Amino acid sequence: MLKSERLAVLPIDSYDLDSELAVVDSHEYDGKYDAFTFGSWSSHVLANGSGADSDTAFRPHEGSLTLTELGKQLPNIMSLVTEHFPVDRLQWVRIFSLRDGIIAPHVDFLEWAKPGTRVQVPLRTSEESLHSENGTVYHIRRGEVWRIHSTDPHSARSTAEAARLSLCLDFSDAEEPLAIRGDIPATEPIRVVERPEPTEAELEELIGSGNLTPATMRSDFRRFAELHFERRAHATAAFDWYVEAARRTGDEDMVAKAEAYRTYCIEKRGDGEVFDW
Repeated sequence: MLKSERLAVLPIDSYDLDSELAVVDSHEYDGKYDAFTFGSWSSHVLANGSGADSDTAFRPHEGSLTLTELGKQLPNIMSLVTEHFPVDRLQWVRIFSLRDGIIAPHVDFLEWAKPGTRVQVPLRTSEESLHSENGTVYHIRRGEVWRIHSTDPHSARSTAEAARLSLCLDFSDAEEPLAIRGDIPATEPIRVVERPEPTEAELEELIGSGNLTPATMRSDFRRFAELHFERRAHATAAFDWYVEAARRTGDEDMVAKAEAYRTYCIEKRGDGEVFDW
């Protein structure tokens, strides 16, 4: 069962967003989280604790929320935020872009003792854009407000050509409920994607293909992560398959690298730590 939950649905069609989403499409990304992402994924900061466009690495802070230069160019998106969410606890406003890409299964907030509350609201999406949590794959519709259970392994994938753009809001205090204003009734049930069990032949093709090399370890991980979206398996199975594929090469350095990547994504990492592929 999902631990993430749909909190509300916003009247997103009341906001003129198309021209502002085009601004996000053309905005440059500094590659801060490239260790987790494959294909085209980027993070765009609208507001943070400093107001600096260069301040892109998420961390909890005690200061007030300050618009970045990008945020100042997106008044309708920021109105969507301020009109529906409590800004006194709001620490970061970002938009995640995902096009023909995938995020490695990961656990958020490993770097800090106290997790916050993370909410996502898709501003542009399609049926090809999916989220996952543990062994469940699901779709978040445009305008739905979801609290993401970020301390369990989770992932996202989009095979669509148009970038999925999802508003990500980080609030302090994971225990306090969010008072969302001006929402509308949900008319659709939560969409969970059913997948068949993987066959032995499929797993053997994935693990035993023999194509894993030191030069391709990073790019090859994508196919291990993607099977979870196609077949019924826990998100962390991707790391089990990946480590086993490394073992079959007989290269102990590759095994150590695969195990270190699993640790970095879902078990332990330090504040500011960057994974060295």
